Amino acid sequence: MERRLKRTLILFLCLVCAIFTAPAGLSSYAAPTEASIKEQEQKIAEQKKQRDALKANMTNLEKVKADLQKSKNDLAEYITELDGNLVEIEEKIKELTGQITEKEAEIEETQAQLQEAQDIQQAQYEAMKHRIRFMYEKGETYYLALLFESDSYADMMNRADYIEQISAYDRMKLDEYVANTNYVALVAETLEEEKETLEAVQEEVRKEQDTVQELLAEKNEQLSGIESEIGDKQAQIDAYKAAVQQEAAEIAALEKAVAADKAALEEANRRQYNGGVFAWPCPKYTRISDDFGMRMHPTLKTEMMHNGVDMAAPYGTPVIAAYDGTVVAAAYSSSMGNYVMIDHGSGLFTVYMHCSSLSVSRGQEVSKGQNIAAVGSTGRSTGNHLHFGVRLNGSYVNPWNYLRS
Repeated sequence: MERRLKRTLILFLCLVCAIFTAPAGLSSYAAPTEASIKEQEQKIAEQKKQRDALKANMTNLEKVKADLQKSKNDLAEYITELDGNLVEIEEKIKELTGQITEKEAEIEETQAQLQEAQDIQQAQYEAMKHRIRFMYEKGETYYLALLFESDSYADMMNRADYIEQISAYDRMKLDEYVANTNYVALVAETLEEEKETLEAVQEEVRKEQDTVQELLAEKNEQLSGIESEIGDKQAQIDAYKAAVQQEAAEIAALEKAVAADKAALEEANRRQYNGGVFAWPCPKYTRISDDFGMRMHPTLKTEMMHNGVDMAAPYGTPVIAAYDGTVVAAAYSSSMGNYVMIDHGSGLFTVYMHCSSLSVSRGQEVSKGQNIAAVGSTGRSTGNHLHFGVRLNGSYVNPWNYLRS
């Protein structure tokens, strides 16, 4: 009798366990713990902190404008300060864009975590339904039958103990279901918080980009109104020529330094330009807003020499090296803005001006077609474009001679 009872109860326990067993693919599930719940709560708190930090780090456009007012009397100082703000904001946008990528990965991970918890919750719910139906149909009758069939008081106590074990198992499974249901709600809340943070970061990127455009408009207005700031027309022309001369002096000094370096090398080791055709330095954008040669200056309204080709393109458009060479300058000046200068050998150099950001540094070897900068409107510029210049043996020459086969 004792042996038969044990077999019966073992079969019954196996049936209960089978009912509550998680479906295939969820066997690694571990019930939510105090640590896992705390982790989710910390994640939720972290999302709220991140959103508060975003607000604190947002560029204060009004303060930037107020600071710029102080330097308006000195145009070079004004341009330098404004361009510095633009570069700082550009770095902030890059950082925020990186945060967007990270946040999207976090959301994907949390969505998978939520899906797994929901699948387990559904499996537990189905198991609970089966168990409740079984208990409703057979549970009480079955337990009573077991007790009444006892051969002795000791046998009855043994059977009661088995029944208590089954009941305790039922309670444990119910507690697990309740805990997992609460955990699902917590993970779902984490997901919503992460999505809200992502939207906040995306909104900050949009606001920072709008700030860039407003500052560029402010700069364009300032440069376009240069006549009233400087005085009579001759003073305007003199100021412009002085800026061009300063620019030429900087370039010439760089060329002289390169020539001095080359003089220290043996002839066989010198870079030589092999006559190849240049790559178009602003891929996919071919509109020329100002060509090489004599032109009517857009703000000074007098005929002057334009020593390069202006390629109109949106802010941030990639700029590539026209040919293989060595970067001899990757710097900033109030006239050229952010610029890159590349030595191609044989006295041939290319210059890329008014960039929003630079991707190379002095002394770096670059290949034809390699990304070196991004289009912008830094320096003496009234709109987004790349000023592309070519110098041969110390003088500017027509870039079209190298851009065409």
